[in-house]
Order: sequence, then structure tokens, then C-alpha cells
Amino acid sequence: MQLEDYLRNILKRPLYRIHPATLEFLEVSQISFIQDLGPKGLEGLILKKSGGNTFPVCYWCGSNSVCYRWSKRWLVVKDSFVLYMRPEDGQVGTVILYDKGFHIKIGTGEAGVRHGVTIENLCRALTIKCSTYRQARWWGHSIDEFSQMFGQDFLKENRYGSFTPVREKTTSKWFVNAAGYFDAIADALEGAKEEIFITAWWLSPEIFLKRPVVNGNMWRLDHVLKRKAQQGVKIFVLLYKEVEVVMGLNSEYTKKTLMGLHSNIRVIRHPDHMPSTVLLWAHHEKSVVIDQSLAFLGGIDLAYGRWDDSQHRLTDVGSVRRSPQHSPARSPSLTHQPVGTVEEDGEMKFSVVVEDFQNGSVEDPGENCGSFTLPIVEEQGETNLSLTLPTGRLLRTPSEEKSRHSSDGTESKYYSSRNSPNSRRLLARECYTKSLSLHSSDSYSLGLHHSLPLPYETSSLRSYIGSTELCGETRFWHGKDYCNFILKDWVKLNKPFDDFIDRYKTPRMPWHDTGILVHGKAARDIARHFIQRWNFTKLVKKRSGATCYPCLMPKSISAPLVPAEYEGKSTQANIQVLRSVCQWSIGSKVHEESIHLAYISAIQNSKHFIYIENQFFISCADKTIHNSIGDALTERILRAYREKKKFRVYVVMPLLPGFEGDISSGGGQAIKAIMYFNYRTMCRGEHSIIERLKCVMADSWIKYISFCGLRTHADLDGRLVTELIYVHSKLMIVDDCTVITGSANINDRSMLGKRDSEMAVVVEDTEFQPSVMDGKSYQAGRFALSLREECFRLVLGLLGDNSIDISDPISDRFYKEIWMVTAAKNASVYDKVFRCLPTDAVLNYRILRDYMSRPCMAAEDPAQACAELKKIQGFLVQFPLYFLSEENLFPSFNSKEGIMPIELWT
Repeated sequence: MQLEDYLRNILKRPLYRIHPATLEFLEVSQISFIQDLGPKGLEGLILKKSGGNTFPVCYWCGSNSVCYRWSKRWLVVKDSFVLYMRPEDGQVGTVILYDKGFHIKIGTGEAGVRHGVTIENLCRALTIKCSTYRQARWWGHSIDEFSQMFGQDFLKENRYGSFTPVREKTTSKWFVNAAGYFDAIADALEGAKEEIFITAWWLSPEIFLKRPVVNGNMWRLDHVLKRKAQQGVKIFVLLYKEVEVVMGLNSEYTKKTLMGLHSNIRVIRHPDHMPSTVLLWAHHEKSVVIDQSLAFLGGIDLAYGRWDDSQHRLTDVGSVRRSPQHSPARSPSLTHQPVGTVEEDGEMKFSVVVEDFQNGSVEDPGENCGSFTLPIVEEQGETNLSLTLPTGRLLRTPSEEKSRHSSDGTESKYYSSRNSPNSRRLLARECYTKSLSLHSSDSYSLGLHHSLPLPYETSSLRSYIGSTELCGETRFWHGKDYCNFILKDWVKLNKPFDDFIDRYKTPRMPWHDTGILVHGKAARDIARHFIQRWNFTKLVKKRSGATCYPCLMPKSISAPLVPAEYEGKSTQANIQVLRSVCQWSIGSKVHEESIHLAYISAIQNSKHFIYIENQFFISCADKTIHNSIGDALTERILRAYREKKKFRVYVVMPLLPGFEGDISSGGGQAIKAIMYFNYRTMCRGEHSIIERLKCVMADSWIKYISFCGLRTHADLDGRLVTELIYVHSKLMIVDDCTVITGSANINDRSMLGKRDSEMAVVVEDTEFQPSVMDGKSYQAGRFALSLREECFRLVLGLLGDNSIDISDPISDRFYKEIWMVTAAKNASVYDKVFRCLPTDAVLNYRILRDYMSRPCMAAEDPAQACAELKKIQGFLVQFPLYFLSEENLFPSFNSKEGIMPIELWT
């Protein structure tokens, strides 16, 4: 009893309670009882042997086994990992995650050290030395028993060879295009409490997550991250470190920008190309994880050009349009003339510019001009205008000004004017300050632009050919975000708000993509992958003298999860996280290609249809191509033909690869290289899908598989223009029950695991609803069906139009009369009006030159062209399978593209 009282009194005193000797006696540490890290396993002081990586770390002998030392560390065993830390300050040294290669070796024979224990996984080995063999057995058996009890999810061989099992009843939500995806990410980031993980092939700090921009810079990515970092949230970002002479992503600028925001933001770029041989491969995954509980995954980087919605606009010049008259000289007094508002249909419209108070000049309205619209409300015989602006922004008008500050830090300004028509009161409930791309500088202010005789006039810019453009609103894409990367690749990314292409001459290239949100254990798995990558990269960068960042620890699968709250529909389904990784990307001794295996399995087990959207379509194995997705599709179609069963395959892909180049003049070697392998998969050569099908069923192949692209058109400054919609999705839907989506393209780079690193999920529905398949009643999964119908309605121009039934994806009526007819009709109209490329009318370069030399209808007869374009329905067009079919598209060996390794393109 005396001893018990003595120990209790010791633990009551902070000095003794946190003393290292006390902690060692009680076998506890700073992280022993953190609930999110799971149950407490064995802990204690050990002697750790240096080294243990899967790559040499000794500069002198290039080995880990010859040069080593012993260090005293505190070893901690948890339910999904083992770690050690420095006992004096608690700094975590290494986290060894449980995986299918995790095992324990005990004794001199196995561990190579007298009284030693080796803890090993697929990425590294940790050898500890004990004082006796008995103590070594105690440590080894305790770790093994604890891992077997709690870590079976990661120790066993999971389906497709994935590092994680199937997670049942997982809440998930799909997104088509980045508008909703970015919006949901913005809300999730704002709700982060502890940590944020971001992986990206490319990241642009200055992009706006919510658009149009009605709250100043509040939802600009760098501002969101800085705000959360200031609140104490730890933010970790993994960026792909590009080969700068080949790619202009400027990840160094991104890193410096983010690191300069706050000390709680940590950024690592990988791989370092000089000491390694990994020159061809990239970290291609794109993910955002919030508090290890909510994860976003897909093909959408947080970068320029990605934001788009279902309208896929080609133009974005705000509400300001050029007129032919000459610009008069401006003077500061012009901004004080009380004219320039346009009143119609119960609204008052104002045009706005950015005014620089430091030098008194007004910037070019073509760069920073737009308008906002305010509702008119009659009240008491005077006109008032109320705007809410971020603190530090000033609105100048010649009218009377009244101000008051609200509790949220914004400043409300009331402007009264008694000289307006009918003496009515204006009350602005929303402030449409959408027009400005302010450079986060308080030297700018918002001012009403009152001068009528300037060379810019307020215009609705509603396209007269049916494509809805901005009406009385601002730009959606600011600066570098407005892009057409086939025409011109990005330059000067350190000047984010400077346009690099002329908005009045060049249409932007719309971006079609998909993403997914998952909650719960699946989100924990995505976070676990990030942690594995982060800790491995930190170890690699330590060799090159990089700053030492903290090791990250995965939260326990058994830890309580905050209930998910979503706007809009979400679904519960079985979800498994998949990836493509190997030693260079994550440090693993064995590569994982679970995405590839999941694709093959889903295709082989399909019963009715397969819908694919992908940026690339490079498959059908031979000596140079190794992924067998195309072969699986061919075999599945042949099986349906032999069994005389109806089966459809829909493939939607970009009409041209996304590389800078002018195909109209026969240039663009990188474009032609990808076209060569795409066509080789689809229809050219003995290994192609169509040629193999023709050998068995002649021209009947068209009943089974369809290849399409997306295209749209608009009016740009009085000219008719067209552009392809860049399909960047990595999506496959099977039988309205299974979905695979993520960052992986259909090519060897993404699928083989030994090349680019990728992430994806396979979603298998568990909630079903009545549907139709081949005219018969069918139970379709809620997640897969709703996503497939959204994709179909978008590309067919049926959003909001339920008059056409798309519920049966394999019926002859839908496949032949709606899908195929729409694609063929649209392609025919575009060829007739614009003579656009690619087209089946051009078989070789001689025809190409003649084809491009003749003017198109859009230029010669705009009125007739408009009449023709009214026949367009949606965005879907047939893929031109015969384009340049008489030419060898593979780059010549005297070009830089021709001497590149073939693996670069495949």
C-alpha cells in the first residue's frame, strides 16, 4: 500500500510524470493513448541498427550492411504500423507500415545480429538488438501477435493484389467536370481540423475553387490553404518534379509559393532526376485528403485549365466586348461621370474596371473589365446601392457614401443617389464583384466605370447559335487559366494573372473530366498511400540534404470517424482503393498494378455493356505494348458474337492528343506519336481491336463498339469558332453496377505499375433501383446508373431534357438511333461548317494541304453556317478512324520525338 501511494504521488507531479525514466518504467510515450492512432501495443527502449532501406544510403561503400551504427530509440507497436522515435524529444524517425510483405525475424541466424530482431516490410527493414535471446523472442512474438490481431486488412493478399481490402458500406459521391468537384474540395478544405494531404501532377496555387468569383480571393486555393494553416491545420503537399527542359509545369514556383504562405505548409517534390534514372516516369495521381477521413480522387489536378462545367464554354471575355471605334484618350475625370448604368427588366447593370490608386491610372478594361447586375427594389423615393466587399477594397462613386463594419470582417458600403429615373431604391443583396482578377494586392480597388465613349461596350455576349455564354457576369478563367494547350503550351507560370493567349482570337479548350469523393475507411486507405509516399520521399530527399520533414502516421481503421455531410446526393457502396506503384515511386520491392488487374477483371465479367472515357487508348499487347485492356475488350466482344448476345462498348476519348502542335500543317510530332498508338489500338494493324473483330465478323463490329470524341462551337467576337473538348477522364462503367475511376489512363505508363504512379477506386454498388437492360427489367446500381446517365445526357445534349429515354444503354433504339446517329450527324455538320481536323476526309498530307487551303462555310457564309449549326445536338462526334490513314504517323528518327524511347509514348 505504501508503494502504491508512493507511485500515485509521483504520477501527480508533472516533473516526475513526464520524466523519461517514469515513461520507460510504465512503457508509455507521447503517442500511446492518442485515440485516432488505435490501440496501444508493446513499447520500450531498444538499440536500432542504422540503414534498412531498399536502396543504399552509405556514400562511401554504397551499402547498408557494412557501415552502420547502433542508436537508442523508443519502439512503438500500433495496429497498422511500427515506429521508433528519439526518446529525448519524441521525434518520429521511421514508420514501418504493415503490408503483405510484413514479417518478423528473430535471432542471429535470421536477423544477422546476436539477440537481434528484424522487422521487415516491402519497403524497408528495421533491426533491433536486445540484451538476451529471451528478450528478443518477447519483442518478436509480441509484435507478430499484435499485428496479426489488428492488421489483417494489410497483411493478407487482397483482391487484384491491392494494398487494401474492399471497404463495405462506404459513402461516396461522383463528380462530372471540375466545377462541382472544386466546389466540394473548397468546402472540405474549409472544414479541415487537423491535416490536409494533397498529391498532384501539377498544382497552380492561384486557381479559384468556387466560380464565378463573388467573394474576392476567399476561395482562391492559396488563400484557402493559408487560412487553414493559420488556424493550425498541418498541410502536406506532394508534387511531381518535372524534367524542366521537357515540361513547363514550374513545380519549383508552386513549391516556393506554397511554402511562403505559412510554416504549417510543407511541400516535397519528387523524383530528383539527376542522381536517379527515373527520367521518363511521373507521379500522376491527383488526390486531396481531409483529416484522413474524407478523400477526393480522380483525373482533375488543382491546376489551370481544369475548371469546367456542363456547358463547356469556348469563350470567356466577361461582359465586355470590343467595338470598332477608336479609343479616345482617357483621363482620371472619366471615372467620375455619373453615367454608364443600363437599366432594364427590373435590374441595373454596371460595368467595372480596376483602378490603381498608387499612380491614379485605370488599367486596360480588356484585361480587368466586366460588370455586375443588381436587382431593383422600390422603397421610399430614393435610390440606394449596397455592396459588400472584402476589407481593404474600396468602391468609389460620385454619390454619397455611408459605411459600417460587420462582425465577419467585411465592410458594407451604402451608396445613395437621388438622380436616378423614377427615384427608386436599389438594394443589392449580393455583390457581383466577379469581374476582377485582383493580384491579392490592396493597392487595387473596385470602381464604377462611367465613361460611355470608350472602345468597350457592355454586352450580354449570349451566343446567337445556342451556346450559353456569360450574360452580365465576369470571367470564369483568369490569366493563365484561360488556355488552349494544343495551340500553345503554358509559359511564365510565375505570372498567373497575365493572359498568354488572345481571348478575342483564340477559343479556350474545354476540359471534360470526372472525380469521386469517398468517406470512412476508403479515405483512410488513400491517406495511408499518401503517408507511405511522403515518408519514403522524405527518406530519399534526406540523402540529398533536403529539409527534414516530420514522418506521418496513419490513423487507425478502428478509430471513430466523423459522420460525412454532403450537399447533394451521395451513395453507399463497396469501394476498394487501387494503385500503380513500384520501387522508384514508393520504395516497394514489388510493384503493384491493381488498377490494371481490376480493369481486366471488370471487362471479363461484364454482361451487358462497357462505357469508357479516357485521355488515352493505348493497349493490345505485342512486343512494345504490354497492358491487355484492349485484348480483354476484343475477347469479350467476340464472346458475345459467338453466343449471339447483345453487347455494347462505348469509348469516348480526345479527338487529338493534348500536346502543343499544329496538325493542320502536318506538324506536331508528339501529337502524331500518340495518334499512332491510339489508332494502332483502335483500327490500324493486325493487333488493333477493329481489325481483329473484322477477321471474325466482317463489318458487324460496328454493332458492338463505338469510338467517339467531343466537340463544341461558339461565337467569339463576332466570329464562329469550334474546338474539340479535351476528354481527360479516366472512367469505366460496367453494367450499371461497377465503376472504376481515378488518375490512370489506358496505356502502359499508368497501368503497368513500374512506370507512372497512379491512384483509382473500384466502386461496386450495393444499393439498387429498377432500370432497363435490353428491354427487360433490370436492377441497376444507384452510383453507377446515376453517373452513366449524367455522362450520357451531357455528351448527347440532354441535360434537363427527359423526353429522350437513355435508361437502356444496349437497346438498338438507343445505340443506333440516338448514340450513333447523334455522333454521325454532329461530325458531319462540323466538317461542313468548319472543315475542322481531324476528319475522315483527309487520308494523307496531300489531301490535308488541299483541304486546309479552301475556306470554310463559317467564314464565307456565317448566316448559312448558323443555320447548319442549329442541327448540332450536344457534344458527341464520331471519331475519325480514317484520318491520315495513308501516312505513317510515328515520328521520324531525325526528330527529337523519334529518338525518344517508345515507352515515353506508350
